[in-house]
Parts: sequence; C-alpha cells; structure tokens
Amino acid sequence: MIAEPLDDYLPRIHWIFVELGIPEELPSARGLELCREPTELVVAETTPQGREFYLTAVAAADWQALKRAAAEDGIVLLMVSAFRSVDYQADIIRRKLEKGQTIDEILRVLAPPGYSEHHSGRAIDIGSDDCPELGEQFENTRAFRWLASNAQRFQFFLSFPRDNRFGYVYEPWHWCYRGDSGNY
Repeated sequence: MIAEPLDDYLPRIHWIFVELGIPEELPSARGLELCREPTELVVAETTPQGREFYLTAVAAADWQALKRAAAEDGIVLLMVSAFRSVDYQADIIRRKLEKGQTIDEILRVLAPPGYSEHHSGRAIDIGSDDCPELGEQFENTRAFRWLASNAQRFQFFLSFPRDNRFGYVYEPWHWCYRGDSGNY
C-alpha cells in the first residue's frame, strides 16, 4: 500500500464530505484529527471463519502481547474490527443514510471519513467471549475491567470514554494503540 499524498487525500476527503452532507467545519468544531491511512499493514488476526484484520506492524505485535497477557489471566479478547479505509467508512455512512438515519445521528457513532482512528491501522474494536457484540454493555465484562487496568501497559487506550470531548457516544470497546509515532 502506497501512502496517498496529502495533496490528494484532503481533496478526496472534501468531496466525500460534500457527497454525504457532512459539514466541512465538523472536524475542527469537534477537535477531530485527520487520520492518514498507513503505508503498510499486516494481518493482525484471522478469525476461525477466515476474516483477516489488519493493523500496523507495531500495533499488531502489541495487540498480540496484550491478548496473550489477558489469556494468562483467563480473559478472552476478540478482535471485532481493526483497519478501515476512508472509502469503507464512507460506504458505512451511505448505508446508514439509505436506511433513513440523519447525518447528525450517524456522526455521533461514526467518525467522518478521514477522521476515524480505524484509518490509522492502530484502532481495534474489542469484544469478549461473554460479549462479542459491540455495545455499552461491554463495560460490564471482565474483559473490559481487565483492559481498563492493563491495556495501557501495551500502549492501548480507551479513545471515547463517557462524555468525551469529540462528541461520540461512549465506546468501551474501542481502543487505540498510541505506542508509535505513526502519522495519524
């Protein structure tokens, strides 16, 4: 994967915003940072059904270390989502718009294309064997309690706590790797 030059990336994001009806000022108004897609990704995990999840190499290595440490403590962590391209993010929003959701409703639960931590190849949505679906109920699991106490040792941090400054709903399942100085 070759990194798209910023001179091409920003206009592409602009036209996606125009198409989807996303206010141009939204990222600055909510304090969102542009998230560039990485130049290289590795398979961080493959599900038993064969679905591959991609992360940057360093995020993938620390995810595996975190997952092993959790397993040693009897905690099963499931990767539910990882790298997501700008185009895929836009497709998710298109599908939600087609189902009748407003752009304001959608942007409370999804980042606008170009501004999702998933684009960076360092964000993971995590489930557990007792809560494989993404939802606020994840905060009541042993897995969440373990992550809250241990994820920072592996450079993973909860991005969207309750009443977060970005205006997103509380996402106890969404953790982002912050151990490298990757462009994001």
